[in-house]
Amino acid sequence: MKSKNLSDYKRLPYFDGVELLYAQNHTLDFPNHTHDTFNIAIILNQSFCAKLPSNFLKAPVGTICITNPHEVHATPCDKQTGNTFHTFYISPEVLKEINKGIDVFFKDRVIYNNELFNNFYFLSQNVHNTLINFEKMLKNCLGSLIEEYSTELHFKSCQKQLFQTFLTEDHFEKFSLDRTARYFGIDKYKFLRLFKQETGLSPNSFVILKRIDKAKKLILGDCDLLDVAISSGFYDAAHLCREFKRYTGVTPNTYKNA
Repeated sequence: MKSKNLSDYKRLPYFDGVELLYAQNHTLDFPNHTHDTFNIAIILNQSFCAKLPSNFLKAPVGTICITNPHEVHATPCDKQTGNTFHTFYISPEVLKEINKGIDVFFKDRVIYNNELFNNFYFLSQNVHNTLINFEKMLKNCLGSLIEEYSTELHFKSCQKQLFQTFLTEDHFEKFSLDRTARYFGIDKYKFLRLFKQETGLSPNSFVILKRIDKAKKLILGDCDLLDVAISSGFYDAAHLCREFKRYTGVTPNTYKNA
């Protein structure tokens, strides 16, 4: 039987910070979440699925699957053998710079291109190979991806930022649904409905993502894991580890040692 959920994470010193997730035989679903980066995943075994609010993507083995920044998506994984994929997290500013100052958006999220797939796979296997110019090769791959598949259509996130702004200003650390709904003078059910319309996420998912973002910064310092958990709004270290793994695919320690 194959080992399952063997994941690793790398932070690479290229551009303004490229991150790379190695997910091997991953059986745990990723719940609804967003990233402030482009996710460029190369699919190595089992069809890769991504659920968007208005679309369901199915990327076969040998393809590239892309989600744009701030797109709400979930990734259900195969429960028997798991999914194996490598995901590059690339800042939108990097792609914009490569695209001569023009914003980048991918309307087609599943890319069928053997050469590009093989090039991204080669890079994923050679992140520490000093015999290649990794940054130049990655820039060339991204340039080809942009030239062949991107459009100038911008991803339109919700314009109203009322609830997001409130929860981003550190209120996420001590979030209470009832208290927050009272703050806006509405009942909690209306707040839930309006928040979902604004963000595409439930308040709970949004808050957890903000807590994980804060935990990532603290993890890279000298903080004890329990201190990181409490400072980020989690109950304890176990709670932090459980949610961190659900949303990122790796443990806090794996992320720290990337």
